[in-house]
Amino acid sequence: QKQYSPGVPPPWCPDYFRHIHADMEPWRPTGITRDAVERARPSAEFRLVVVSGRAYVEKYRPSFQRRDILTQWGILQLLARYPDRVPDVDIMFGTGDVPVLRAADYPDHSTAPPLFRYCKDGTELAILWPDWSFWGWPEVNVRPWGALMEDFVRENGRLSWPDREPYAFWKGNPDVSPVRRDLFRCNNDSAAGKEWNVRAFKQDWNAAHRNGFRDSDLAKQCRYRYKIYVQGRAWSVSEKYILACDSPMLAIDTPFQDFFTRGLVAGKHYWPIDPARKCAAIKFAVDWGNAHPGQARRMGEEGSGFAREEMGMDYVYEYMLHVLTQYSALLRYKPTVPEKAVEVCVESMACPRRGREREFMMESRERYVAGRELCTLPPPFTTEEVREMAVRDEQVRSKLLQMEEGH
Repeated sequence: QKQYSPGVPPPWCPDYFRHIHADMEPWRPTGITRDAVERARPSAEFRLVVVSGRAYVEKYRPSFQRRDILTQWGILQLLARYPDRVPDVDIMFGTGDVPVLRAADYPDHSTAPPLFRYCKDGTELAILWPDWSFWGWPEVNVRPWGALMEDFVRENGRLSWPDREPYAFWKGNPDVSPVRRDLFRCNNDSAAGKEWNVRAFKQDWNAAHRNGFRDSDLAKQCRYRYKIYVQGRAWSVSEKYILACDSPMLAIDTPFQDFFTRGLVAGKHYWPIDPARKCAAIKFAVDWGNAHPGQARRMGEEGSGFAREEMGMDYVYEYMLHVLTQYSALLRYKPTVPEKAVEVCVESMACPRRGREREFMMESRERYVAGRELCTLPPPFTTEEVREMAVRDEQVRSKLLQMEEGH
C-alpha cells in the first residue's frame, strides 16, 4: 500500500471521485428512509447491511455467475482494510447489466429508491460501485485486478509498442449485443479488397471452458498496437483490461459508464469511435496512429497510466469508503440487521470455496490495515465545469471527424 508523507495532508482523490456527489444528489434534499431502501428490493439481487463493522447479507435472487459473492467479498476486504472506519449502512444491490430505475419514472428524484449498481447510462438513477471482477472472475480465469496489473506491466515491458502488430484488436463474445456483432463487418476481407485494420476474434466459449480459459490470458493480448472497446449488454468489465495495455484504446461510443470511466477524457486517455461509421473510423485511427507513432504511444501510455495509477486497488478501496461515508450521512435511520440476513465473514465465504474461486479470494485478500489516510474527496463539479467538459469532448470529436474527412 502507498504511504503519504507524515504531517502532509493527503492529496485529493482522482477526479472521477467527484461523481460520487452526483450519484447521491437525488436524496440530498430529503435524506434516505428505510422505506425508500426497501422499495429498491424488486430491483436488487441482495441486501447488504453493515452494523458495527460486521456485514450481513439477505439474498433475494441468484446473480449471474458469482457477481454477488465477489462483490460481497470486496466489501469484506474493505472492512478488513479499514476496521472501525466503515459506517453502518443498509444497501440494496443490483448485479445486472441493464438499467432498472429510470429517472423519468421519478419526476421528483428524491422519491426514487437508492440502488447500488456497477454501471448506468444518462437515463438512470443509481449509485455506482466497483464491479466484482476487481476481486477476480473465476469463470473465465481472470485474476484479481491488483495481481493482474502486475502481469500487464510485465508484458508491456516485454513487447514494446513499435514491435506490436499494427492493427486494432478485439476478442470476446459477440452474441451479447448488436454493436459487437456489427464489429465483425470491419474484419479484414481480402476477397473484397477491404482492409479496415481490424482483427476481431470470437471467443469460443465451449472450447475455452474445456481448456479452463488457459488461452485467454488478458496480458498476452497486448501484442497489438490498438485495442477496441465495445459495450456488451451495457458496459463491459473488459474496459480496464483494454486500457492497461499501453496501446491506445479505440472506444466505440456507448451511453454506459461505470465508476471510473467517468474520469476518462476523449483524446487523452482514448480515441472515440462513432458507432455509425465504426469501420472507417477505426481504419483512420490506426492509419493515423501508425503514421504518428509518438502521439499514438502517448495516448496508449496515458490510458494505461490511468489504469495503473488512478485505478490501483488503493484508490478502488478509497472510492468504496467515500461512497459508503456519503451514503451513510444521508440515512435517516439507524441500520439494523434484517430478520432473514446471514452474517458473512472472510472465513464463512472462503472456506466452502474450491479451485479457482478460492484461489482468487486468497489472492485478493486484504492482510493489512490501511496505513495511510484516505485521499480527500474533491467537491462536486460546478455547472460551469460540466459545461466545459462537454465542450472539450465535443471539440475532440469534431476535430477527429474533420481529420478523417480530410484524409
